[in-house]
Amino acid sequence: QVQLAESGGGSVQAGGSLTLSCKATVYIDVTYCMGWFRQAPGKEREGVAAADTEGRTNVADSVQGRFTVSRDNPNTLNLHMSNLKPEDTAMYYCAADRCYGLGPWTSVPEFRYSGQGTQVTVSS
Repeated sequence: QVQLAESGGGSVQAGGSLTLSCKATVYIDVTYCMGWFRQAPGKEREGVAAADTEGRTNVADSVQGRFTVSRDNPNTLNLHMSNLKPEDTAMYYCAADRCYGLGPWTSVPEFRYSGQGTQVTVSS
């Protein structure tokens, strides 16, 4: 059973930055892709970013140029967020699943495993 733990959420003003981190508490190997999705109150889950273990990444169009994702090792995934906007306010979840080639960020909400989430609040 893969377990994921997110950290790094918080409250910032618009234009600010945050870095979210995710660690798999059980080792996951290079066959797993990892990613981030978010969910705001009353809205559907939205994929934000995806990464494999070979350096391939992609991010949603809505955060392109502001968010980057990095995977330092098979068990750790980071989301670096800058120039945050109020519309980025949401609960952010880390997710993981076996993959055979990195899919788009839109697939991340369907990953088999996800964490408890960390809240990001951006005020105007």
